[in-house]
This record gives sequence, structure tokens and C-alpha cells, in this order.
Amino acid sequence: MDSAESSADEILDVVDEHDVVVGRARRGDVYARGMRHRCAFIQVTDAAGRLFVHRRTSTKLVFPSQYDMFVGGVVGAGESYDDAALREAEEELGVRGLPRPEFLFKFLYDDGAGKSWWSAVYEVRCELPVHPQVEEVAWHAFLPEDEVRERLARWEWVPDGLAAYARLRAFREGPAG
Repeated sequence: MDSAESSADEILDVVDEHDVVVGRARRGDVYARGMRHRCAFIQVTDAAGRLFVHRRTSTKLVFPSQYDMFVGGVVGAGESYDDAALREAEEELGVRGLPRPEFLFKFLYDDGAGKSWWSAVYEVRCELPVHPQVEEVAWHAFLPEDEVRERLARWEWVPDGLAAYARLRAFREGPAG
């Protein structure tokens, strides 16, 4: 079984508009039927404060070959957001012993085409050498945030990552006034 097939068979919690579990289903079915589920987004910075940016592999079930300024993924059935954030960050970065990512906020992402998922946003500093999963990451670099902002209009980014990034910037800037 290849990684796309095993990924499609992963069991996820299906949740309602209030993020309450209402059932469970295979990941492939969740995606195909547009069932609401949970995801963790982790913004990773290095010791110099640069953001980890990567291009997803062409074999990903959603948003193949697109760029992302977060690592992360779906929260498994019965798994907490916090545990999923640490698991996903360590898996995608190819590290062990990462500090527990800090939870910042949660929002309901809506793709505008009838699909939505709860998205918990975290941040973590990684001072370990990274060895990203070749099944997940086709290219990666730590980039200064001003360079990431400059590339927003030039690269094809995952739409939920863009939404999380915009919310994260607003979260950090605080209320206007």
C-alpha cells in the first residue's frame, strides 16, 4: 500500500459546526464527501526567526504541489489538537524532541465550495536540524517573513494555509486602535 492509500484509510473524527464529534470516517471519505473534520497548523521558526516554508509533494490528497508556510495536517480520531500538532510537526520536519507547539487560536475554515474544517493554529521554534518527510515535502527552506510576504502573490499557496496566515498576522497585530 502506498502512502496515499494508507493516508486515505486513516480514521478521523467528523465534527459539527461547534467542533463537537458527531462520528468517524475514513480520511478518503471525509475528503470526498466534504465532511467537517479537524486540522492542526503549526508555524515553525528557526533560531533566527525565519519561517519554515515548503512545497507539498504531488502525491498529497489535497493541495498537491502547492506551497505552505505551516506544517501540520489532520487530527486523528480520538487525538487532541495539541497531540496532533506535536506529532505532525515532528513527522513533517523529520525531528524528535521538538518543544510542544504553543496553541494560539482556532477557527472554522470554509473553502467557499461547501467544505470546511476546524483549524487549530500553533507556533513552535525548531532549533534542530530538519529532515522533512520526502512523502510530504518536495522542497523546503527557512525564509525571512518579509520574503514570505513578497512571495505570496507569486507562488501557489494552499488556501487554508493562506487563511490561517492572514488570521495569524491579525492575531499578532492585535486589535486596531
